[in-house]
This record gives sequence, structure tokens and C-alpha cells, in this order.
Amino acid sequence: MVHVRVFIHNLSAERFWDIEKPIPPVQVATNLNVVGINEKREDMLEVPFVFTINYTPAVAQINVRGKGHVTGSKEELKQIHEAYKEKKPPPSVIVQSISNVVFLESVIVCRTLNIPPPIPLPQIPPAAKKEPSEPTYRA
Repeated sequence: MVHVRVFIHNLSAERFWDIEKPIPPVQVATNLNVVGINEKREDMLEVPFVFTINYTPAVAQINVRGKGHVTGSKEELKQIHEAYKEKKPPPSVIVQSISNVVFLESVIVCRTLNIPPPIPLPQIPPAAKKEPSEPTYRA
């Protein structure tokens, strides 16, 4: 079983939009880039990553850099490293673990900067007004 521990080394965020102006509807683009998969030790792989969030219009920008430490059996780690050498995408457990951590951290930063979070919030449609209907019974 593969275990992934995620460490953030650098987190930068900047709000470009004036604080007094209301934020218009925005489109959020996120990009998680796994830079490489390196053999750190016999029982561990190191996975450096860069995560960016861009807003359109340019409301803000967030950048997160760090490393994931992947541990598991020697055979699993060897398969992951060999697949990376063959230019195959990293296993989903690694990408999912990294994205869970960086999305959570970016939501906290968004709250601090007072900008929309990078995840869509649930939309509750307005309740439609119903016409009073005829009663189904009469007394």
C-alpha cells in the first residue's frame, strides 16, 4: 500500500482586485504540475510539485510549491519510478493526495484574501412561487 505525505515549501498569494470594488463573476483555472518523481531513499520517492490558481478577470493569483514523500513496498515504488521514466502519468493516489492538501490550503488563503475559492460552491436555485391550487377535497 502506497502512503503519501505532502509538504508545502512555498505558498504565495496576491490579490490584484481593489478591495473596495465588488468582485465580478470569475472563472478559476487550477493547474497541478508534478515536476518529477525522484528516488530519495530505497524506501521513499520524492515528488516535487507546483500548483497554481489563476482567476479571469485577474482578481488574484495563488502559487503553491512543495514535495510529496511516497512510501510503500520496494516493488510498488520501483513500478512508480519506472512508469515515470517511461513518461507515464503518476498514479492517481499521488495526484489525489497532493491536490487534497493544496486545495485545502488554497481555500484558507482565499478566505484571508477575501476572494472566491478555487472550488465551486453549491448553488441553491431560488424557490419558484407556486400558484395557490384548488383544494383536493371540499367540506
